Amino acid sequence: MNNTLQKYLPDRAVEPCFELIKTYSVHLKIVNHRVTRHGDYRRMPDGLHLITVNASLNKYRFLITLVHEIAHLVAFERYGRRIKPHGEEWKRTFQHLMVPFIRPEVFPTQLLPIIASHFKNPKASSSTDARLSIALKAFDAEERKNSYVYELPQGSIFRLYNGRLFKKGNKKIKRYECVELSTGRMYLFQPNAEVELVHDKPMEPPF
Repeated sequence: MNNTLQKYLPDRAVEPCFELIKTYSVHLKIVNHRVTRHGDYRRMPDGLHLITVNASLNKYRFLITLVHEIAHLVAFERYGRRIKPHGEEWKRTFQHLMVPFIRPEVFPTQLLPIIASHFKNPKASSSTDARLSIALKAFDAEERKNSYVYELPQGSIFRLYNGRLFKKGNKKIKRYECVELSTGRMYLFQPNAEVELVHDKPMEPPF
């Protein structure tokens, strides 16, 4: 297991994560990239604690995701299955489990203040925290980098993972108004939504 973890985690995080996995009897499964989630936790009918994490994550996001999912396991076991998945019990547990990792031996110096700020009130996903998500993206492998909505020129066309095409519009408070080309319906996008740029200028009508 240690050899496997070394491929996906910062060096100084390998042993502490291995101890968490042993302590809480985690069956860790590293899976192919999933667009809709970084990881998940399930308690199987036989009592097995199954945690899956995307292999495509960079090592810092992988670490945060793994501890995020272990925090679900610990919170449910400690406080019962009726708690909210990302409620106060989970937040306190996640904060407690992450404290040993928030240090310069594990994370790059430029990430530490952003991570410390995030863990004052951790969100349901690191992607929900735009500042943290953007900072973590800097460590992605080049071939996995998409664009963020906020980076695109106004009026540009972009594609979601499911093939739907949108045109970027104006910023409305914190999110961007974007029109779906096939339906004309307006949607609001978080600035750090990852998309594929198709055209950096509005497409001309075909007539």
